Amino acid sequence: MQPNTLPNTLLDALLDEAGMSHAGLAAHVNQAGRVRGLALRYEHTAVARWLKGQRPRGQVPDLICEVLGARLRRPVALDDIGLGVPGDTAVPHGTPLSGFVERATALWRSDEQNRPHLMGVAAVTGTPAVMPVWEWENPPEDADVSRGGRTRVGTGDIETLRAARAHYELMYRRAGGIATRSRIVGFLNAEAAPLLRGAYGDAVGRQLHRAAGGLVAVAGICAYDSDALGLAQRYFHQALRLAKASGDRGLGAYVIALLVNQALFMGEHRQAVAFAEAALRAARREITPALAADLYAMQAKAYAHLGDATAALRCIHRAEAEAERISPGREPDETGYVQPGLVNVRAAEALLRLGDLVGARENAAAAVRTPTHDRGRVHRLAILSQIQLRQGEADGAARTAVEMAEGVRGMESQRLRDRLREVRGHLVASGSGDAEEAADLIEAALRVPL
Repeated sequence: MQPNTLPNTLLDALLDEAGMSHAGLAAHVNQAGRVRGLALRYEHTAVARWLKGQRPRGQVPDLICEVLGARLRRPVALDDIGLGVPGDTAVPHGTPLSGFVERATALWRSDEQNRPHLMGVAAVTGTPAVMPVWEWENPPEDADVSRGGRTRVGTGDIETLRAARAHYELMYRRAGGIATRSRIVGFLNAEAAPLLRGAYGDAVGRQLHRAAGGLVAVAGICAYDSDALGLAQRYFHQALRLAKASGDRGLGAYVIALLVNQALFMGEHRQAVAFAEAALRAARREITPALAADLYAMQAKAYAHLGDATAALRCIHRAEAEAERISPGREPDETGYVQPGLVNVRAAEALLRLGDLVGARENAAAAVRTPTHDRGRVHRLAILSQIQLRQGEADGAARTAVEMAEGVRGMESQRLRDRLREVRGHLVASGSGDAEEAADLIEAALRVPL
């Protein structure tokens, strides 16, 4: 057998969907082999090895496809069970979308099972990072997303997914991504996966894929907030594929905004600019003022890091103009994060990078004065504190930092911890007595494990 360093999550997921035990699969493979004149004596231990990544010999992979296909009442190919021959370019059975669904749901199952390789997987860069965005933007489109399955999907099911997305997004804002991640992944497995594998026509299927895409995007946000950057990227790419299947360009642009934000964090500033351009170009009329404002604001940050002040200022002005056009009642649920003051804080970060402390201070102060949810306020206070320190106002920065540290209480978020550490480092370097006290308060918060 050929060893493999990764578990076979696709086979594991199909076994679960088929309701078949390890011993049951072994027995059925033995029986299918006898029909072909093969004397096989597999037991549950062999199946366990296959699930760990070992490849069975000879015709056994084909027999596994035969057994699972009969149980699931649909064609199952080698690629579907994670046993495709490396380098084989043959197209698997079924449409590309159905194959995607099987791989996506397999990832959710592995994530719920806390497979260690998932949390530590690195985010891809270069062509593998760009291709999902290119495929979203370019043909071919999905001509028909209907599917035959055991369970008929209705509008009530879609409303449940939409309500779940809003629920988990609110939980994320209040408690952080670390606390929310396991809950949303469990919901994806228990509720969303069976629906995507269910029976629906094209019209309902479009709505289903849109609702699932919004939910998967929040799962990606929670993974990002848990510092699982590679896993977050995979969820964002899944959400982008679901958005394409839905035909909703606005949803796809929202997902790309999440990829832009992650690219900024990873220091991929040129990629952030390119992704934002792709979203603005491809979504066009379907992009809302709120989303356009955030995309331009993030582009401004990227250009500032690249040292292009002219482009950064141009993007800030575009973001401000779009922000003035926002009509909350006409925005989709996903863009609710673009609250008043968000453009200000992003502009403050860009201007701070460019060395414009006065402009950065004006924008940061305006952002802090504007009401927002607790999570957003923490970020705004962090930027204001940093600017105050740069302007020599150590005491004011300390007071701002104390308010920031108090706002983090009860949240489990790696990204907010990054903010705390960053602010603490600046406070300690200032040498001010009040700043040292604030730094000690932050240090006490950081000692509490996530």
